[in-house]
Amino acid sequence: MIAIVDSGSTKSDWVVLRRDGHEAFRTEMMGLNPFFVEENTIIQEIKNNEELTQNAAEITHIFFYGAGCATEAKNAIISNALKIVFPSAVSIVKSDLVASAYAAYNGIPTLVCILGTGSNSCYFDGETIHEETRSLGFILGDEGSGNNLGKRLLQAYFTKKLPQHLVEKFDEKYSLTIEELLSNVYANQFTNRYLASFSHFVADYKHEPFIQKMVFDSVTEFFENQVLPYPEARQSELNFIGSISYYYEEIIKAVAARFHMKIGTIVRKPIESLVEYHQQYILPELQ
Repeated sequence: MIAIVDSGSTKSDWVVLRRDGHEAFRTEMMGLNPFFVEENTIIQEIKNNEELTQNAAEITHIFFYGAGCATEAKNAIISNALKIVFPSAVSIVKSDLVASAYAAYNGIPTLVCILGTGSNSCYFDGETIHEETRSLGFILGDEGSGNNLGKRLLQAYFTKKLPQHLVEKFDEKYSLTIEELLSNVYANQFTNRYLASFSHFVADYKHEPFIQKMVFDSVTEFFENQVLPYPEARQSELNFIGSISYYYEEIIKAVAARFHMKIGTIVRKPIESLVEYHQQYILPELQ
């Protein structure tokens, strides 16, 4: 059997295929980002999954695509953990950017944009991934992402820029003090997830003018910093991947129109398209 994994910072989706390409089962667990999760934690998290442990001996290949998997050192954390749980499997670990390129590919070159917990972009010509910019992470970058929207919401709330009726809704939902906020931001292993959790409030009130402008500004910064640097940006389709892309499709299209760019497809969960890519392009090579 062959396992295909798409792991963000918040959760990871696993789809296990039989050798003939048909699905055996699928499961999910916490996000396995090696920047935030240690090797032993990854091992234990996978072992706690009954379906995976029961079928571990039958899995021969694992294609793992994850947030944080952009260097050999970080990829080794994932590879070592997979080797412990799946000793007979060949593990291939690549970044979530590669997964998004595969999931967004429809036979023609495309500029791929990720808007989930974090954000990133690349140009995929069908064979090679080109990066004009690198993601600077949730502190210095991640424009347009869930954690960026959460950060903007918190800034607006605590600096008293949030409209009063939204302040009342925020208080009703969170009852958050500045002490609790700072503790969770500066003493939390998963600060990016914590910030992104507030993006749910943004989504709940996305039709409010103040929220719409906040999202528009965040997405505009994403275009300026992670799309415009590509020389192919205005000649290629922009295909978007991730939950934030899905929730704010209309705003994304409005920002794209401002820059005279064309939106192609928007995929909420890349795992489905990622599986199709492997069935069409990768699994035949393993036969």
